[in-house]
Parts: sequence; C-alpha cells; structure tokens
Amino acid sequence: MTTLEWLQTTLEKDYGLSRDRLDPQAGLEELGVDSLGVMELFFLVEDVFKITVPQEQVALQTIGEVARYIDDLIAAQHVQRDSETTV
Repeated sequence: MTTLEWLQTTLEKDYGLSRDRLDPQAGLEELGVDSLGVMELFFLVEDVFKITVPQEQVALQTIGEVARYIDDLIAAQHVQRDSETTV
C-alpha cells in the first residue's frame, strides 16, 4: 500500500470522507480537514510509520502534498537512522 493509498483509506475511515472525493488533487480545506484535523492525522502518521513529524507548521493544501510530505519524512528519517547505525 502506498502512502497515498494509506492516507485515502484513513481519511475515508477516520474522517468519514467519501473515497471518490479523495484524489491527490483534492484540497484538504474543501474536504473539511482543518488544521486541527491535520495535526490529528500527523499524530497517527507518527504512530503508524514510526517517524517524527516536525512541530513547525507546513503549508500542505492537497492530499497529494500530504502524501509526498510523509514520504519525504520517511525517507529522510530512514537515511538519518542508517547513518547513525554505521557510525
């Protein structure tokens, strides 16, 4: 399952959104996912993907942007962990 697919499934299940509205270009605001909803989503991301989401606020407007942000965090934190274990 890709990060985008996980995100779509989570938004459908936990936020009660219709799957047909959850394409990558769908705007979070248009879907009714406010900043608090994004924060809650990132708490779940931390638990599921075992990563740390930085505290600074980022401007993410679409589902696709959120998925790419999560993928970037996963990649960066795995690289960091790998370099720490080889030192």
